[in-house]
Amino acid sequence: MIFPVEIFGVHAHLIFELLAYFLGYRFYQYLRGQTKDRIGDGDRLWIFIAAALGGLIGSRLVGVLEHPEHLGNLSFALVLSNKTVLGGFLGGLFFVEFAKKLLGVRVSSGDLMVYPLLLALVIGRIGCFLEGLEDGTFGVASSLPWAIDFGDGIRRHPTQLYELVFALLLAFSIYRLEKHYTLENGFRFQLFLFSYFVFRFFIEFLKPMDGYIYGLGAIQIASLIGIGYYVLLFKKVIKW
Repeated sequence: MIFPVEIFGVHAHLIFELLAYFLGYRFYQYLRGQTKDRIGDGDRLWIFIAAALGGLIGSRLVGVLEHPEHLGNLSFALVLSNKTVLGGFLGGLFFVEFAKKLLGVRVSSGDLMVYPLLLALVIGRIGCFLEGLEDGTFGVASSLPWAIDFGDGIRRHPTQLYELVFALLLAFSIYRLEKHYTLENGFRFQLFLFSYFVFRFFIEFLKPMDGYIYGLGAIQIASLIGIGYYVLLFKKVIKW
């Protein structure tokens, strides 16, 4: 396989990224149509806008911070070209919580988004893998049998595929959990994001990165912020 993979002259990464957005949103619409939504259409629209805006800002902010060598020479094009899913999730989380407080919404708005987000994550990571070294989501050198040469002669951890497998296992685990237990409103989304933050914190050790604090990269620091947020949230519900 020659990286980056192109389909009819177009980078496969772009095609899969657009597919992730489209199919994820269509799946969300389907699930909402099958579920009695406790949030009205007007509030749901504002929450969706808050999620999109927070995701846009968060993904770009953490994406830029991933590369401290660029901080002294920032440009609009550089900001647009750097993004990360984890930053999008974190930014979307905080923007949505703020919007819900303004709207007076007290029920979870994220449960309906879990499976669509996991679907989009799986599709998107296929695109990241097919982009090879261009995408920046590859791992460090490895001698493991499944290590991949993305074109520079170095066999590396296919961390994009690790995340794809993680997303599939998480979707299956949440599905099985729902079959055996009645989950509290919002717990599905909390479990999804908490698990993702933990996963990204550890998987980043398998990627080349620039450290900020104690050798931790920007994504790991952002992951710790998300983990800390949910630990504090869980402490309000669970008696330790």
